[in-house]
Amino acid sequence: MRTRALIVAALLLLAGCTADAGDDDGPVTLRFQSLAWQEESVQANKDLVKEWNATHSAVKVEYVQGSWSSVHDQLLTSFEGGEAPDIIHDASDDLADFAYGGYLADLTGLLPARLTSDIPRRSWETTTFGDGVYGVPFLQEPRVLVANATWLKRSGVRIPTPEHPWSWAEFRRITEQLSGDGKYGVAWPLKEPVSATLNLSLSAGGQLFHRGADGKVTVRFEAGDEVVPRTVHDQVGTDRSASPTTLGSGGSDTLPGFFGGRYAMVPLGFSYRQQIVQQAPEGFDWQVLPAPAGADGLAQGVSPQTLSVAEDSPHKKEAAAFIDFLLRPKNMVRLALGDWMLPTGTQALADPALHTAKDDWATGTALAEHLRPAPAQSVRGYAEWKDKVATPAFQEYYSGAIGLGDLRERLEDDGNLVLARYQR
Repeated sequence: MRTRALIVAALLLLAGCTADAGDDDGPVTLRFQSLAWQEESVQANKDLVKEWNATHSAVKVEYVQGSWSSVHDQLLTSFEGGEAPDIIHDASDDLADFAYGGYLADLTGLLPARLTSDIPRRSWETTTFGDGVYGVPFLQEPRVLVANATWLKRSGVRIPTPEHPWSWAEFRRITEQLSGDGKYGVAWPLKEPVSATLNLSLSAGGQLFHRGADGKVTVRFEAGDEVVPRTVHDQVGTDRSASPTTLGSGGSDTLPGFFGGRYAMVPLGFSYRQQIVQQAPEGFDWQVLPAPAGADGLAQGVSPQTLSVAEDSPHKKEAAAFIDFLLRPKNMVRLALGDWMLPTGTQALADPALHTAKDDWATGTALAEHLRPAPAQSVRGYAEWKDKVATPAFQEYYSGAIGLGDLRERLEDDGNLVLARYQR
């Protein structure tokens, strides 16, 4: 009798659990992890979540704050623990291992034609791995030269424009001309030297990563890959036109010296304009210049910010619908303005708010057509290659500790050993 009672109780408990799991009376709740960190950007994201929730009673979105500094490890832990957010904000160069590892949903067929056609194919290439699309690229930023406008005007040098940029050779000559008396023509903040070097090298025809007919990737440091590293190296060690002390600095670390008249120019991401507006002393006159051009013009690699859906999410269609809402043209403009970046969508990019002379929005927008997928975009093992091989090799080369031949050997020989382990 006792055994029968236990069986009946167990069946009732199972029935209760089954009923709860299939209860569709309440709204679906999606967790959206955002990496927005600037006050304007956080507010824009939170406002859009509120607007969605106010008009969608059946699908509610919960805003979750993430951090760029720890997102990769945090996501990996949450994926493996079955606790990943439904909607994931990240950068395209962080997606490859997650996509190939089966952690992200293939968005093919989930996104509306409006969204897929509005974002250019070159941007979609940054989130395409194999035959699937694992993220929606929505914000991007070119690297630009932020210059002391007064200093440049007094020097009499030619001021470059997107239509008539400096060449890399001209840039080197001008930084030397601007230097002297303890001042430098340029300060390179290269605490993280790899992405800056590789992305700018596209202008000179550099590619570094080459995919063979078998689909495997190898590293080859060729003539086009040498132009940017050699320019930086020679500015620091030969011309004395670049500050050696900023090589280990982040972009924000160079701003006090820039405002103080120690450096004429600093290569920075376009979004740094916000910090400059907030921190520049009264009367400081600055301007945005395009990065130098090479054999391939103003071509530059970017890794756009992305929105993805977790493969384990039970509500993929609803998550895709929220992404579509978040990236409607007017909303994409709000997100771009909040982050001081450029939208990928063609309709959003045409918005007059992004073509103003104020804060040099128009200069950045003029560079959008030249942005290409970062060279390492789809390379498995890139993170390890960058951390263990490329970062120390570039740092030693820029500081003068090793020569160009040693740099090539490290990147190719040591680098290909790392990549080979991911391509067996």
